[in-house]
Amino acid sequence: MKKLMGVSRMEGSAGVSLHGRVLNEIGQSIVRGEFLPGDQLPNADDWSAAYGVSRTVLREAIKVLAGKGMVESRPRTGTRVRQRRDWNFLDPDVLVWRYGSRTTIEEARSLFELRRAIEPTAGALAAQRATETQIAELRLLLIEMEKAGDDGERFAIPDLAFHQAILRMSGNELIGSLAALTETALVISFRLTDDNPQGQRHSLPLHRNVVESIAARDPDATSNALITLLDRAEEDVKSALAARSARKG
Repeated sequence: MKKLMGVSRMEGSAGVSLHGRVLNEIGQSIVRGEFLPGDQLPNADDWSAAYGVSRTVLREAIKVLAGKGMVESRPRTGTRVRQRRDWNFLDPDVLVWRYGSRTTIEEARSLFELRRAIEPTAGALAAQRATETQIAELRLLLIEMEKAGDDGERFAIPDLAFHQAILRMSGNELIGSLAALTETALVISFRLTDDNPQGQRHSLPLHRNVVESIAARDPDATSNALITLLDRAEEDVKSALAARSARKG
């Protein structure tokens, strides 16, 4: 199966283009708070020299950041960081810049609040509308998760496909489109559990409950099963972050 989207961004700069490297470094600086909302960014000449790139490369990076709502450029006043309320926090790059090695429990909570706002409703609709073929596909993904066992990297691939499939099985094209929109958020929440001391296998019965509730055409049970699954997943992330913090301490 294909490698998870977004993983390469999180594994370092190998293979990243010059434009991508500059974009990542400036974006991370803003997200980390090195430049606060309202701050003016260095002028193009200074940054071109600092990064060893042409003004054209720098202008392209700034243009991309502007498209994400993070900066704005005006004549005679230069480029300034916009207020955080204007940022597109669901943008894949912004998500990766925000959720790195220093992710906090509070930041992880935001991911799960997003997922709980979407997935239980999608699951309830899937219980009413999913085809037998779609349900069979969910069962196959369960088998893939069983084969992966406690290997977090392998487990995350069918796990991602499982949750995206439920969004599409809702039969609502708007909700189905969220499968692509939230992919990076899902990947990050899965990757945060890589260090979970309990491994991954314990979540299999929770995933199975979701499938059986959909197969039974029970919207309420499906919604509740997904809420339970997400609650447990958030606890796993908290455990993983605590284990990571203990190692650093």
